[in-house]
This record gives sequence, structure tokens and C-alpha cells, in this order.
Amino acid sequence: MSYVARKGPRVVSALGRWAYNWSGFNQYGLYRDDCLYEDDDVKEAIRRLPEKVQDERNYRMMRALHLSMTKTILPKEQWTKYEEDVKYLEPYLEEVKRERDEKIKWESNK
Repeated sequence: MSYVARKGPRVVSALGRWAYNWSGFNQYGLYRDDCLYEDDDVKEAIRRLPEKVQDERNYRMMRALHLSMTKTILPKEQWTKYEEDVKYLEPYLEEVKRERDEKIKWESNK
């Protein structure tokens, strides 16, 4: 199955941009999807990612951990921009949630 990751937010707003920049993860070069709480659905979605995307995610996470340990951030030109944030995990996560809901519905009809 082939997915195209959505780039940028659905709605660009000043408040959204402010909240995105205030959160600080972009200063480490992370995407929003890198910072999701890893519940069972997110873990399954990460497992389903193509190997190249998993490697890119792991690199961003390791770089962010290194920057955090050294108490530094990336130069401003390397920060993840609000408009360029890639929602690479979103299609996989939606699929996992759909499957889980379908499974629950199927089991409740037994």
C-alpha cells in the first residue's frame, strides 16, 4: 500500500504557527509525528512505516536526544518550519485506528 504524507497543516493560522513554534520540538529538527505519545496504535503505525522513513525518524530522534543532552539546539535555518512539517505517520495511524474499530465492531457482533 502506498501513502503520500501530508505536508503542512490543514489550516494555517497565526495561533497554530505560534503554538507550533512555542512547543520547541521544531528547534531540534523534529516533526509533530515524532512527538506523539507512543500508545499501542502509534507503535503499530511506526512498525508499518517503510524502512527508509523509519530510519529518517530514528535519525531525527537520535539527533534531538544528542542536542538535548548537550543543551543546544539547531541553527534557526535548520528548524522544522510550520508549513514544512510532514505528517508521515498520519495515514498509517488512521489505518490502524480504522482496523481496531472494525475489529471491535466485528467482535461485538459475535
